[in-house]
Amino acid sequence: MSSPGFRQALLSFGPHAGAHRVALRASASTAVPLVVLLLIGHSEWSAWAAFGAFAALYGRNRVHLTRLAMQSTAAGVMLVAVVLGSLVATLPDPLWPMIVGGAVLAGLVSIVSDAEDWHPPGPLFALFAFSGSASIPGITLAGVGTAAGVAAASAAFAVLLGSAGTAWRRARRLPPLESPPTARDYRLSPGRRVQLRRVARYAIGVLLAGTIAAALGIGHPYWAMVSAVVPISAGAFAAGLARGTQRILGTTFGVLLAAGVLLLDPSALVIVLLVAVIAFGAELLVGRNYGLAMVFVTPLALLSVHLASPTPVDQLLVDRLVESVIGALVGIAVGFATRRWGSLPR
Repeated sequence: MSSPGFRQALLSFGPHAGAHRVALRASASTAVPLVVLLLIGHSEWSAWAAFGAFAALYGRNRVHLTRLAMQSTAAGVMLVAVVLGSLVATLPDPLWPMIVGGAVLAGLVSIVSDAEDWHPPGPLFALFAFSGSASIPGITLAGVGTAAGVAAASAAFAVLLGSAGTAWRRARRLPPLESPPTARDYRLSPGRRVQLRRVARYAIGVLLAGTIAAALGIGHPYWAMVSAVVPISAGAFAAGLARGTQRILGTTFGVLLAAGVLLLDPSALVIVLLVAVIAFGAELLVGRNYGLAMVFVTPLALLSVHLASPTPVDQLLVDRLVESVIGALVGIAVGFATRRWGSLPR
């Protein structure tokens, strides 16, 4: 645990590399749909809008058509995840279908992530969109259509916003920027054997984390499932251990920050404005130090959940902290148990 790889991954602070531009897009992509829903009196749809807006988080290292392709693929995956999750939510008892379905989805989306060279890599956001949608109570089949429409509109806005820079450069007749080469390879190869092992890691981690959280009777087991993905997405065990540790520490401080905000009982409009500001801070830091980013990501998630479905603050905060710790520890344990399986480079 005290290897140089772990310490370096835990404490390193990456370069800025134009993160403010990505942060602005992510903030606007999240805030604008939420404001629209607030204005039309349907803040209960905000979770679906936030899930669609996840498309804005992809392609930060791509420009022009390559970013458009990556964000469009991510938008499609998020939409499918929301629809499948909403269908699960219509079941009389959606808990176990959500856990098992989330494990399968995480494995399948990881294949898409690898093939498309997604950045950020892994199935975390798709799993969040699926399991979060599956956990919304009172959904009917008609509500599934609403979920699809809201998520699709939000995702489309995020993709359009992601292409705004290209349109601006063309309007100014500036030279096009160059993206690094993509790494797509759908062929079966020796490396694909390792990729399929990573699929198994995701499925096992999500299934174990969800099962433990459900057995303990915690109110939001999907947070444990999502947290389990984080160490596995890092690849090598030392990096996964560092990422899981950052998840736990960052979530702890983030819960304290969220408590200070939620205990003030802010209005829906104030919550939306805070979400926009916090989303900017989260994306500004996520590429530099994941632990610091989690201090912002945690209140961002909690405020979004509270906006869509108001929950007692103490229950919300305890659930988030306990489940994040469970999930991170499960992800670390899976990484350790399968460390000899090998991993693809990130």
